[in-house]
Amino acid sequence: MSQEGVHAHAPHEEMLHHAVESKPTRLNQWVALFTAVLAALGALVSYQGTVLMEEVLLAKNEAVLEKAHATDQWNYYQAVSTKQHLMELARDVAPPERRAAIDAKIAKYVAQKEQIAEKARKLDEQSDHSNRHSAQLSRPHAAILRSIIALQIAISLASITALTGRRWLFGMAGISALIGLGLWISALGWGALAP
Repeated sequence: MSQEGVHAHAPHEEMLHHAVESKPTRLNQWVALFTAVLAALGALVSYQGTVLMEEVLLAKNEAVLEKAHATDQWNYYQAVSTKQHLMELARDVAPPERRAAIDAKIAKYVAQKEQIAEKARKLDEQSDHSNRHSAQLSRPHAAILRSIIALQIAISLASITALTGRRWLFGMAGISALIGLGLWISALGWGALAP
């Protein structure tokens, strides 16, 4: 066999050679435009999902912090209650002339416990409110995640369309993009997304 005879390429090299030599088709131009728009939309949806999760975590962190402060107050309440009980025991064994001073301390501890309990209840309520706010903010997040997935599938199908020239794949990419857009709009409907 001579060197100038038959020259064979691997099948993938042949396809690549024809793809490079051919002009861009109208379909490929539409696919490129479609993919660019979806990539920009996907970036926006992803950004909104990130902002939303930051707000969810901030509200949850606030709830945990308020719950910790409430726990501190309830522990303080228990300490004051223990002091009160010790003073009540002391009053029972104290001489009569010391009982009035001990009764004053017991009254002080009773009043102090009421203030501490009120403060602890308010902190518990604030913690519960922050937990509810966090849960409310996290509701649209699942729709946002599904939206991003549908948009990524649409981009992948459009890329395969550009490689294969199969128009039906471009149609499937369009359907996936519409699903992603619908899920994003439904998430916006929750009214919890920040700009």
